[in-house]
Amino acid sequence: MIRSIRKYLSIAGFSGLLKVIGAKVTNSTVYLKIVRQDCKYPIRLRISSSDIPTYYQVFIKQEYDFLVKTQPGVIIDAGANIGLTSIYFANKYPGARIVALEPEQSNFELLKINTAQYPNIVPVQAALWDKNEAINLVDPGLGKWGFMTEKNDSSKSLTAKHCHSVPAMTVDKIMQDYNLEKIDILKIDIEGAEKEVFGDTSSWIEKVDSIIIELHERNKEGCNRSFYCGSNGFDIEWKQGENVYLSKGDCLTRRST
Repeated sequence: MIRSIRKYLSIAGFSGLLKVIGAKVTNSTVYLKIVRQDCKYPIRLRISSSDIPTYYQVFIKQEYDFLVKTQPGVIIDAGANIGLTSIYFANKYPGARIVALEPEQSNFELLKINTAQYPNIVPVQAALWDKNEAINLVDPGLGKWGFMTEKNDSSKSLTAKHCHSVPAMTVDKIMQDYNLEKIDILKIDIEGAEKEVFGDTSSWIEKVDSIIIELHERNKEGCNRSFYCGSNGFDIEWKQGENVYLSKGDCLTRRST
C-alpha cells in the first residue's frame, strides 16, 4: 500500500493521489493529465488502471533508455497499449517513423488521443501474429495491459472472457503496408503471442536491427523457446527491467549505470 501511494505521488503529485483515492472509492474511471518537460504534449492516463504502472516503467524507471549508434528511422511498437512507449520514442527520436499496434478497443481509443499530435506515430488497431487473419482478443483478468490473442477456432478458455475480434498482421504485412525496407527497433509486448510470431521468422528477421521484447512464458508455455529459436543473428543481448534486448552489432547498447 505504501509503495503504491509513493508511486502515485511520484507520478501525479498530491492532487493526483486524491483523484486515485476518489476513483477507487467510487469504482469509476478517472482521467489524469500528465505534463512532462521531456514530452511535447500532455499524456492521459486512466486511474485506477494498469496505465499507472506502465507509465512508471516507461518514464520513471526508464526501461527503454539505451544508447543508439545512429538515430533509428523505423520503430514498430507491437502491443502499444495507450501509446506510452511510442510517445517516449517519438520524443527521444523525433525523426523516427513509429507504427504503433494495439488490438484492444479501449486501449486503442486512448492511444489515438495520446498520439494525435505526433505526426510520426501511426496508430493501427491490429495484433501482431504469424498470419494475416481475424483472431480473438480475450481478457484473462490481468488488467488493461494483459489482453491476449487466440485463433478464432480456439476452444474457449474457462478463465478468459472473449472481448472482440481483431485483425492480425505479420511483420511482413506491416512492412508491406507501410513501405518499410527495414526495421531499426522492433518492440514487442504482446502477452504470449510471441510464441506464434517467432515460430517462423525466415522472411523478415534479417530486416530487423534490434528487438526489445517482454517474454510471457508464465502466461503461455513455449514463448521463450520460440523466441530464441526464431531470433538468430543478433550479437548483443541484455536484460533491462522486464525486457530482453537483442541487437546486431552495436545498433543498440546498454547505457552504463
